[in-house]
Amino acid sequence: MRVARRYVIAGRVQGVGFRWFTYDAAAREGLHGWVRNRADGSVEVVAEGDQASIDGFEAAVRRGPSSARVERFGVEEIAPEGRSAGFEIR
Repeated sequence: MRVARRYVIAGRVQGVGFRWFTYDAAAREGLHGWVRNRADGSVEVVAEGDQASIDGFEAAVRRGPSSARVERFGVEEIAPEGRSAGFEIR
């Protein structure tokens, strides 16, 4: 079953390689979506894939890279678009 989620991650998440870390985690799980920095200092992610892959991805981005400090982690279920591959840094 395909699922999609939108994440907003706040804390020390910009300037520490968080987007590249997220990109690598998504590639390992074969997910579709994107990651971008937001003007308020948080990072926004949209990811789509099978349930097990999304769960593995979410566990990774909850931690982030070793140089990051995740203080808030928001998750929202969204409608899947049906795309199967391609993750980008925006």
